[in-house]
Formats: sequence, C-alpha cells, structure tokens
Amino acid sequence: MRILLIGLMGSGKSTVGRRLAARTGWPYLDNDQLVAEVSGRPAPTLIADEGEDALHAMEVAAFELALTKPTPVIVGLAGSLVTDEALRARIQDAGTVVWLRAGPATLLRRAGSGRGRRPEALAADWIKRTAAERSPMFEEVAHLVIDVDRIEPNQVVQRILAAIPLTDEPG
Repeated sequence: MRILLIGLMGSGKSTVGRRLAARTGWPYLDNDQLVAEVSGRPAPTLIADEGEDALHAMEVAAFELALTKPTPVIVGLAGSLVTDEALRARIQDAGTVVWLRAGPATLLRRAGSGRGRRPEALAADWIKRTAAERSPMFEEVAHLVIDVDRIEPNQVVQRILAAIPLTDEPG
C-alpha cells in the first residue's frame, strides 16, 4: 500500500505527509529527501549547480527510488513528474494518488520567503500558469482530490483517512 501525495509546491505535501505518517505509523518519504539521497545534494543546490533539467532527472530517480521502498509508505512526489505521460501512468499504478489541490493565491502565500524553493515559485504569473497547465495532469492521475485552500492540514489528513482503507492487502 502506497499513498502518493501530488500537487504544486506549497500545496502541503510535506506537512500532510508528515502528519499522515504520524497518524498511520507509516514512513513518509519526502521528494526533497529522496532527491538528496539519489543525487547527494539538496534540490536547491542541484538546481543552482546544474539547472532545472538536472533537478527533474533527479526527481524521476527519486520517484523510482520511492517505488523500491517497503510498503506501506506515504510518498510526497515532485509536482513536475505529471508532465511526463509515461510517468503519469506509472504514478497512477503505484498506489493511491491524492491530489492536494490548491489555488494560486494559496500556493503563493505558502511559498513564504521562498527558502528552499526554486526562485520562480515566488512569481504569481509562474504559479498561475503552472497550475493551469498541470491541473488536467494531476486530475488524470488522482484517485482522490482534496481542495486544501480553506482547510487545515489535520483536516486534510482526516479526509484522506476517511477515503482510503488503510490495509496492505491487494485489491
């Protein structure tokens, strides 16, 4: 059993993932931690040194690594993974996919100071454009969609737990 959290930066994947892990006792694997594990560098350093393409390659490698980890597990995925059609199919088949859907205003507010985030994450135009481009892709792979704009992370966790039977048995 895998719960895969998807959404743009600022949607709450890390916060919800950690709280969901605390509630279930399952490990939480964060994309940034997995990227550091496969690349040997944190994501901000990787993008600064080698650029966005290198970061995206490591995010794919991080997803592949997550699939090798024992289940049950909760995984926060990089938002960019859904832009690859073949990866969308693999994501959907890898577990129960939960899209933490947030509007651009929420994403921009949650980006905060931008510490540890890519520079464009603080640009309202980039957030709006990226949200519009990726929304259909997130929708395609999601088994469960939770609008997070007006609810707290603990409420998101409650909705996930109410919607997903937590069993490690097939079917």
